[in-house]
Amino acid sequence: MLSDPRVYALALLAALCIGLSKSGFSGISMISVVLLADIYGPKASVGLALPLLIVADLMAYPAFRKFGSWGPVWKLLAPALIGLGLGWWLLGAIDDKLARKVIGGCVLSMVALQVFRRLRPALFDRIGESRAFGAGAGVLGGFATMLANAAGPVIQLYLLGRRIPKMELIGIGARFFLLINILKVPMNARLALITPDSLLENAKLLPGVVVGIFGGRWLIRHVPQAAFEWMIVGFATLAALRLLLW
Repeated sequence: MLSDPRVYALALLAALCIGLSKSGFSGISMISVVLLADIYGPKASVGLALPLLIVADLMAYPAFRKFGSWGPVWKLLAPALIGLGLGWWLLGAIDDKLARKVIGGCVLSMVALQVFRRLRPALFDRIGESRAFGAGAGVLGGFATMLANAAGPVIQLYLLGRRIPKMELIGIGARFFLLINILKVPMNARLALITPDSLLENAKLLPGVVVGIFGGRWLIRHVPQAAFEWMIVGFATLAALRLLLW
């Protein structure tokens, strides 16, 4: 699959985006979802991305483990497992053509949440504070991460609504996604989305994740995050529409 240098370059860019997303630029993970879906096919890309995400989580967690705690993670876990189960069932029941549209819809929904958070922060906070939203965020987060590895914005919405400080939010997010992504491994393997061949592809892409992790730490100190995130919103929107319409 990666014998073509141009395809390999795009796949490495997707891996780089995964690493960057764990260093503070969470929205850029949407780009990796679309790139990998184009290269490997929508369903196969879900399982292929998972080991890369786990490696990135294992690198990010030690850096943020002194921030936050496991308490909020346990509150989200039960509804997230329901969402994972629903997403696993749907992923097994649909073909690649429909999976492409479902993944595009998930990406577009997560992008819309990011835009909503930026444009209407007061309303965003009120919704995030509601008790019902906690359960809904867990279910939607589990569903989106199973289908498209794209649950970051909805979990951020939930945590920000609890007035959790930035560094604690990052620490809680690192714990949540490390746990959830590990739980997804047997589910992806059962659907034959993680195979010896996909793990070989992961090994080829791992350098992109590592560069993204360390490069993101430098980038976040030198690039205005707000401007960067708006640029990512634009790219992710176009990419999601491409999955949905073409």
